[in-house]
Amino acid sequence: MAATPETKVTALVLAASRAGPQDAVAKLQNVSHKCLVEIDGEVMLQRVVREIAESTHAGDIYVSIESEELMRGVPYLNEMMEAGRLKFVAAGANLFTSIEQAAATIPNAYPLVVSTGDNALHTSEMFDHFCAEVLASGAEVAVAMTPASTILEAYPDGKRAFHELKDGGWSSCNLYAATSADAVAAAKVFETGGQFGKQPRRILKAFGLRFMLMYKFSLATIDGMAAHLAKRWGVKVKVIRMPFADAPIDVDNPGDFTRTEGILKKRRGVDA
Repeated sequence: MAATPETKVTALVLAASRAGPQDAVAKLQNVSHKCLVEIDGEVMLQRVVREIAESTHAGDIYVSIESEELMRGVPYLNEMMEAGRLKFVAAGANLFTSIEQAAATIPNAYPLVVSTGDNALHTSEMFDHFCAEVLASGAEVAVAMTPASTILEAYPDGKRAFHELKDGGWSSCNLYAATSADAVAAAKVFETGGQFGKQPRRILKAFGLRFMLMYKFSLATIDGMAAHLAKRWGVKVKVIRMPFADAPIDVDNPGDFTRTEGILKKRRGVDA
């Protein structure tokens, strides 16, 4: 499918919280979910939704969270819901069931682009770049990745754990696409919770021994890994290269919060 300004995707923002108010970021402001903290003067989930809403490719936007009341409690989100642009969908027990349930619930769900509620640095430009590349590629499954070189050029002193492959380091941007029900089935790999770089055993369970060895010993390029998964899953898999150093940075802990808020202030021309 060729990408045009008229092509719309369904956006799904995963915002449920495993730790709830005990999450270290949520504790910073004593809120129920880390995505409900204010960062640089704006609720983080609101910021994510607003940037998606301002993009060219976004059609209907859904937030996967435990209850609709959590969304209604944020005035901007409530206004968008009243206008019919933003909708609630109940979160599942894990990432996979949340995506699976949403895809089954949402009318005309595809193409479905999945983001997360802690992607505070994502912009409408990033979202549009990803969507345009996905639609132009004809991929059934797509994942956004930024080369380590792009990140280190902007943040030479940054300490990040990259996925080291044959063609260099890569970092995930927490932005995914599925264009069919078969593609959503591939998301079952997230049933273990994701965080594959931090949990190598999950790689074996989710992707198989051959993939784990290719990954562990950097035996393939990023596109080679995608080709392997395409064969394993029976769907076309595409890695979308993101030329944005900020795209992989999310808010996982208080240190991330401080760094992210500093970057947001810098974008506005304010000293952090």
